Amino acid sequence: SLQAGLAVLLKAERLFHSSYHSQAVHIRPVCRGSHWFAQLPCGGFTDASCLAVSWELRQTLTVVFDFFSSGQGKKDWSLFKMFSRTLTDTCPLASQSKVYVDISPKNKEKELLEVSPPPTSVHEAIVQGDKKTYAVYDLLSPSLFNTSRSLNVQLKWKRPQDSSEMPIPTLHAQRYVGGYGLQTGEICTLIYNTHPYRAFPVILLETVPWYLRLYVHTLTIITKGKENKPS
Repeated sequence: SLQAGLAVLLKAERLFHSSYHSQAVHIRPVCRGSHWFAQLPCGGFTDASCLAVSWELRQTLTVVFDFFSSGQGKKDWSLFKMFSRTLTDTCPLASQSKVYVDISPKNKEKELLEVSPPPTSVHEAIVQGDKKTYAVYDLLSPSLFNTSRSLNVQLKWKRPQDSSEMPIPTLHAQRYVGGYGLQTGEICTLIYNTHPYRAFPVILLETVPWYLRLYVHTLTIITKGKENKPS
């Protein structure tokens, strides 16, 4: 029953009509007690002395709403505009439940933004070499929900932008299909790093349909014209 916490926003017709959505379930074994062990990336253990194993379940939902293209170049948004719902309560089983809003614009002089209602705190972090500022809404804070028991986080721009173009992200990618059949058919993924001097590790996750057969021995990675080997 999706009746509390962030789950109330999971309205099917809004999620499936977004520009992109992805659901994932991650399950891995976690050793709770042993004399010495090392956990492998694939979820196994290098030592058989693990005395007790717990299973960790992690569910993720990623959704992208493109209001910039569908809203005549406006970047304003709100929870109600995206999900047709607002937050009304916290999940009673959650030990923490927070909403993060990126409030760090590229040009602070031209792009002045504001979020409402006022966040419970502000968090700063370094992401891909850039300093990011996030407005944090702690749903477990008793003072966050108003008398109407409704929280509609909104972001508005105080001043219109001089340009309607969106800033290019530091890391972005595009993919295309070339050739035909099993002999010459290929899938090409181009990954771009627009940072002036920094290099970043990249994890590429490809979702391959069941009817498409890929051969790992034909995988090639080219960086700046030279063949590269994945770590």
